[in-house]
Amino acid sequence: MIKTLKLKNQEEILIALGIQDRKLRALEKTFKVTVFVKYDEDGAGAELSVKGTNSRVDKALAKLQKDLSLNAEKRPLDLLKDNRPFADNIVFRPEHAKPIEARSENQKKYIEAVFANDLVISSGPAGTGKTFLACACALRALELGMTERIVVTRPIVEAGEKLGFLPGDIEEKVDPYLRPIYDSFYSMLGMEKFNSLKYNNILEIVPLAYMRGRTLERAFIILDEAQNTLPAQMKMFLTRMGIGSKMIVNGDLSQIDLPNKKESGLLQAAEVLSKVKGVAFVEFTGEDVVRHPLVKDIISAYGKWDKKHTGTTK
Repeated sequence: MIKTLKLKNQEEILIALGIQDRKLRALEKTFKVTVFVKYDEDGAGAELSVKGTNSRVDKALAKLQKDLSLNAEKRPLDLLKDNRPFADNIVFRPEHAKPIEARSENQKKYIEAVFANDLVISSGPAGTGKTFLACACALRALELGMTERIVVTRPIVEAGEKLGFLPGDIEEKVDPYLRPIYDSFYSMLGMEKFNSLKYNNILEIVPLAYMRGRTLERAFIILDEAQNTLPAQMKMFLTRMGIGSKMIVNGDLSQIDLPNKKESGLLQAAEVLSKVKGVAFVEFTGEDVVRHPLVKDIISAYGKWDKKHTGTTK
């Protein structure tokens, strides 16, 4: 016997499935049923199909409906505080580290924009937390069941140095380019949890060239170092978005490593997508730098030097 239950929005999905589908797995174990989830095309709602004997299916559905009605009485619109993507200025709580929180107004604006929009494009100097916060937002979305996987990518562009031939397999060859992303996840997850997510293909870190031809559904997708994409690469990346997915594009326009800096895909995207609904733009400044205090002064000094010698600020 199979019966279905319609979930109208993300709140009901979270109530029924729980964080990382934990409540759903518990329901299957308790009532000895099998539950299938089919998400709506727009990713907003879903349909649960419960399979089993008549009595077990009815009991499982009764439990689900009771949970939905109780939560509707307690809070008609908002998720409980612990289930909000961003509450008390904290976006993610690692098990063995300090909570990840916004440390400037622009960081707060960035996190809020990520959970309110399907595509966020941010730019700003090094040290403003763009990559780190993007990874934290992705882990929070995964924790809440808003997404099923995380995909992070970077263009492989040499920053002035000629690295030459690198030995090893493909993962070893591109590892130096992707190391900053690995470091961000290591610090929040620890090595064991990180390796588990990676082994189960829940977390994927790949060069941008390997994104071509893919469609990513129910995924949280991050493009880092976007200033080093060409316009065609940027368009290719943005069109990988599938149903129920979110995207973050991060870059620093002062560190374009392309031969022709004017060909940056990040520059073009800001102009092309400026009026597209569902796309948010966040601009970081030197005031948002959260590394060593001297970094802020270094960025400021370079900005003044560039303005003096070239007449522009990069």
